[in-house]
Amino acid sequence: MELQYGADGLIPAIVQHARSGEVLMLGYMNEAALAATRDSGWVTFWSRSRAALWRKGETSGNLLRCVAVRTDCDADALLVLAEPAGPTCHTGAPSCFHRDVAGDVLDERVPAISMVPRLADVIAARAASGAADSYTARLLAAGVDRIARKIGEEAAEVIIAAKNHDTRELTWELADLWYHALVLQHQQGLAPEAVWHELRRRHGA
Repeated sequence: MELQYGADGLIPAIVQHARSGEVLMLGYMNEAALAATRDSGWVTFWSRSRAALWRKGETSGNLLRCVAVRTDCDADALLVLAEPAGPTCHTGAPSCFHRDVAGDVLDERVPAISMVPRLADVIAARAASGAADSYTARLLAAGVDRIARKIGEEAAEVIIAAKNHDTRELTWELADLWYHALVLQHQQGLAPEAVWHELRRRHGA
């Protein structure tokens, strides 16, 4: 499929978090930038202000590892799926799209489901730290039996909350259950995406 570059030789490239789906930024690529992205595995743009190729994060260290590149139906825009090594926005925000149209800074990330891979990343960080004051690190150190017991306890509390028709309590307990399930996944070396892939497979079936 032949890409449709603009008169300036550029094509807009939207960068989306490959795991969470969060839109991170918008940049522009020319043929050389796209080739550099695909060859190196690091998202590279054409800087219109400097008139030069620009590997995102080359100064800050907040690189974007390219997972895949897609084009829209008209081949005049790109979607780059990437894994960020840190905040994408130069302000330090995770995404460049962190303000509303009035200019007010927003704390909520979109989509809300992006909280799941973010939580998985936090769990991995806690595991690496082994900090004694971290509940997650202590839970992982205790092993699969302790984690499984917590999942059983949380599942029982979910059932009780549902039987009591207490939506607030049910929300709380489901969050606990999801968290402990993610801890178990990490302990077992199972990426959260494995579950999403299985759900997608079942949906396709």
